[in-house]
Amino acid sequence: MGRRPVTVRMARWSAEHPWRAIALWVVFVAVCFVGGNAAGLKEATAQDDAIGEAGRAYVMIEEGGFADEPAVDNVLITARSGKLDNAAAQRAATDATNKLRTVTGVAEVGKPIPANDGSALLVPITMAGDPDDASDRVEPLRSATAEVQQAHPDLRVEQVGGPSINKALDDTLGDDFQRAEILSLPVTLAILILVFGALIAAGVPVLLALSSVAAAMGLSTLASHLIPSTDVTSSVILLIGMAVGVDYSLFYVRREREERAKGRGHVDAVEVAAETSGHAVVVSGTAVVIAMAGLFLAGDSTFSSLAVGSILVVAVAVLGSLTVLPAILAKLGRWVDRPRVPFLWRLSARKSGSFWGRVLYPALRWPAATLIVSVLALLALAAPALNMNLKFPGTEDLPRTTPAMQAYDRLTAAYPSNGTTHMIAVQAPAARAGDVKAALTKLAESTEGNRLFAPPEQTGPDIEVSPDKTVTVLDLATPFTSRSDEAADSLHELRETLAPAALGGLDYAVGGDVANNEDYAKHIWQTLPIVAGVVLLLTFLMMAWTFRSVVVAATSIGLNLLSVGAAYGLLVLVFQGSWAPDLLNFTSMDAIVSWLPLFLFVVLFGLSMDYHVFVVSRIREAVLRGVPTREAVADGITGSAGTVSSAALVMVAVFSIFATLSTIDMKQLGIGLAAAILLDATIIRAVVLPSAMTLLGKANWWAPRFMRPRGRHAAQPAVAPPAPEPELAGRH
Repeated sequence: MGRRPVTVRMARWSAEHPWRAIALWVVFVAVCFVGGNAAGLKEATAQDDAIGEAGRAYVMIEEGGFADEPAVDNVLITARSGKLDNAAAQRAATDATNKLRTVTGVAEVGKPIPANDGSALLVPITMAGDPDDASDRVEPLRSATAEVQQAHPDLRVEQVGGPSINKALDDTLGDDFQRAEILSLPVTLAILILVFGALIAAGVPVLLALSSVAAAMGLSTLASHLIPSTDVTSSVILLIGMAVGVDYSLFYVRREREERAKGRGHVDAVEVAAETSGHAVVVSGTAVVIAMAGLFLAGDSTFSSLAVGSILVVAVAVLGSLTVLPAILAKLGRWVDRPRVPFLWRLSARKSGSFWGRVLYPALRWPAATLIVSVLALLALAAPALNMNLKFPGTEDLPRTTPAMQAYDRLTAAYPSNGTTHMIAVQAPAARAGDVKAALTKLAESTEGNRLFAPPEQTGPDIEVSPDKTVTVLDLATPFTSRSDEAADSLHELRETLAPAALGGLDYAVGGDVANNEDYAKHIWQTLPIVAGVVLLLTFLMMAWTFRSVVVAATSIGLNLLSVGAAYGLLVLVFQGSWAPDLLNFTSMDAIVSWLPLFLFVVLFGLSMDYHVFVVSRIREAVLRGVPTREAVADGITGSAGTVSSAALVMVAVFSIFATLSTIDMKQLGIGLAAAILLDATIIRAVVLPSAMTLLGKANWWAPRFMRPRGRHAAQPAVAPPAPEPELAGRH
C-alpha cells in the first residue's frame, strides 16, 4: 500500500491523540497572539509608502526633518441663509475666541479670518499636545462651540478641521466595522446551522476560523518588524481568515460525515477525509499563498503587508485543518451531529443530486454549445472592465452623514485653499535656500489668474523651509476636488510646464492628493501585468504537478481568469455607472479605487482555487475508479455541489456585510468579492467547468511523459487517491 502522505499521517496521529493535538493547538494560538502583542506593531513610514514622484516628494519632506506641525482645528461661522451679517459674525467670533482660550488642550486661538467673498468667518484653533492623537481631544472644543451656537442661533457656528473630521470618521467607521464584525459571526453560524442541521457541527468551522485569525493577528504583528504593517491588514486577516477557515473546515467536516454515513469508524472516517478533502485543502491553501505572494512584486508596502497577513492566516487555517480539526472530529465522534435542529437536520440530510443533475444536464448533453454560450456571457460581463478608471477616494467620497463633513463642504466653498493642494518639495544645499524660496515664489506667482489654481492667500505664498534649510516646500491650492478632471489638469500643467519653467536645474518633486491619485494608478497599471503573469505561471505549474495534467492546469487558469474578468466588469457596471448609487446607497466616484484591481485579482484567484481544487479532486477520484469522464464529471460536481454551495454562501454573506460599510473602498471590495464568489460557485463550477471537461474527455488528463506517475495509475495520473475501501474498513 506504500507510505501514507504526511497530511494523512498528521490527521491520523491527531485523531488517535485528540487531547494532545487540541492542547498543542491552544498553546500555539496563545503563544502567537500573546507574543505578537508583546512585540508591538511596526507601521509603515513615508519611505515605505513612496510611489512615483508623489512618493519622492514625501521622502524629501521626511528627510528635511520638519518639526511636527501642531494640530489645527477651526470654528466656521456662516449665514444660515442669504448674506452673512459681518457684525453678528464678529460678535460670534469674539465669543468663540473667549470660550476656546479657556479650554484645556488649546494652545492658541488665532484672529478671525474672513473669506475672500465675505461668506464666512474662520477662527483657527491651535491645539497643544501630540498632533497624531488630536482627534481624541476635540470633544471639549465641540462643547465650547456648541455653547457659542446656542448663544447665536441666527448664525451657523460649527467645529471643522482635521481633528474634528478624523474624530467623526473614526466614530462612523468604527461603528461600521464593529457592526460588520458583530454581524458576520452570527450570519456565518446561521448558514452553517442551515448546512449541517446540528449546532456542534456548525460551531466547529467557526471555532477553527476564529482561532486561525487570532494566531495570524499575532504572527502578523511579529512580521511587521520585517515588513511594516498598514491600517487595513487586520481587517483583511479577519476577512480572509473567516472565509478560508470556514471553507476548509466545511470541506473536511462534510467529507468526514459522508464517510461515517458509509459505516466507517470515527478515526477511519477522519483518515479518508484527510486523504481526500485534506489534500484538497493543502493544494487550495498553497494556491492562495502563491496568489497572495504575488503582491510582493508590486513593490508597495501596503500590498506587502496585506500579502503577509493573508499568507499567515491561510497557512494557519491549513495547519489547523490538518491537526486540531481531525482531533476535534475524532473526539466528538457522532456527537458532532448534536444537538440536531429537527427540520434543518432532515433538510441537510436530503440528497440534492437530482437538482444538480438538472443544472448539469445542458453541460453534459450539449457541452460545446453550453461552453460557448456561457463563456460568451462571461466575456460580455467582463467587457466593461476595458473602460475601468482608477482613482483614490477623496474627501468628497467620505460619507456626508456627519456634521463635520457637512461643515467641511462649507469650509472649502468659502476657503478654497483649505481643500485640495499640490505640494512642491525642493531639495538643495542650505546655501541655496534663498534662491529656492525665490524660485518657489515665482512659481506661485505664475499661477495667478489661472482658473486651475485657487487665488493666493493675502499673506503670500505658503512656503516652509526645513530647520537645516535643505528642503523647501510650497503648497499650491486648487479649487477642485482631488479626483476631478480639473484637479488632474492642474497637476499636469504644474508638472509639465510651470514647475520646469520656475525650478529648472533644481531637485524637486510634486506631490499631494492629486499626484497620489495619478502616480498610484500608473503604478497599478504597470505592476498588475507582472503580478498576474507570475501568479498565473506559478499556479499553472502547481496545478499541473498536483493533478499530473497540463490540460487541467490550463483549464484552471482559464476559468479563474473568466471569473476575475467578470468581477472587474461587474464592478465597473456598478460603480462607474449611474443606476446603482441610489440602490446601494453610495455616491459614485466614476472610478474604481486604485488598489482594488490588483488586490481583487490575487484574492479571487486564490479563493476560486478552493472550489476548483475541491471539485476537480472529486472528479479525479471518480476517474481513478474507472468511471467514464462524463459520469465522473457528473459524480464529482453533484457530490461536491452541496459543500461548494455552502462555502460560497458563507463567503458571499460575509463579503456582502462589508459592502454595507460607509466608505466607497469597502463597498467596492465587498461587492466585488461577493459577486465574484457567487459567479464562481455557480456559472463557472456548474456550467463552464463541466462542459469544458466533458468536451475534452480523456484529454483532460494529458501530460508530458516526465509528469506521468508510475505504477498502477500510470495511465491516469492521480492526486493522492484514497486507499481501497476494504483495507480501511478492515481497521475498525
